[in-house]
Amino acid sequence: MTIRDSLTTIPCLSDNYAFLFESGDRRAVVDVPEAGPILAALDGRPLTDILLTHHHWDHVDGVADLVAATGAKVWGAAADAHRLPPLDHALAPGDVIEIGTARAGIIDVSGHTIGHIAFLFDDVAFTGDSLMAAGCGRLFEGTPEQMHASLAQFADLPDDMLIASGHEYTTSNLAFARSLEPGNPALISRQTETERLRSEGEPSVPSTLGLERHTNPFLRAHDPALKAATGTIEQSDTDTFAAARRAKDAF
Repeated sequence: MTIRDSLTTIPCLSDNYAFLFESGDRRAVVDVPEAGPILAALDGRPLTDILLTHHHWDHVDGVADLVAATGAKVWGAAADAHRLPPLDHALAPGDVIEIGTARAGIIDVSGHTIGHIAFLFDDVAFTGDSLMAAGCGRLFEGTPEQMHASLAQFADLPDDMLIASGHEYTTSNLAFARSLEPGNPALISRQTETERLRSEGEPSVPSTLGLERHTNPFLRAHDPALKAATGTIEQSDTDTFAAARRAKDAF
């Protein structure tokens, strides 16, 4: 069984997601906005591991209650440990962890926050608020250069990799993307499918990396259409990314 075979997307708070999966004799959750929905999804089954992408309250506020209820061990970035709940396992970029029979590489995806990490399993990337469905996290602490470099780490990963990000922002992100590329057929198709999913009460997350490559403006800074839309035709891809991020902040 792969991670994606057992993956459950758990809605939390108003627009957050946690992700539950199994591997071997382990059961893990990624990010804990609140404990209640996760405990309900567990339905009495044990939880062994809690993986944290970054310190923002809407990703960690339920950790203490979940640990108290399950005894699960907490994994998070050593660089962010002073702002995270107490860690049992402090991680650094380049580390490889094992959860049951699955292995994940740890990468630094700073930009939204400094010390933000992503967990790269073979078939699922848990990206928190770095690479998101049709977007990327607002740059509260980092720079456009940092976030552009962070997202560039996904360039060589396969198209079918799932991108499990932390919020249901897809509808608004796609509206912004369409403002830059109104004629992009992949965007038009994705917008229609997202509207269908949401109308049926289904999450639009996770997505696939291939879909993001065709529809996410923050992975498309190299594309002439994005450069034209942002007025950065003669500028670097980082300049195009920064212009798109500024435009999104004001959208």
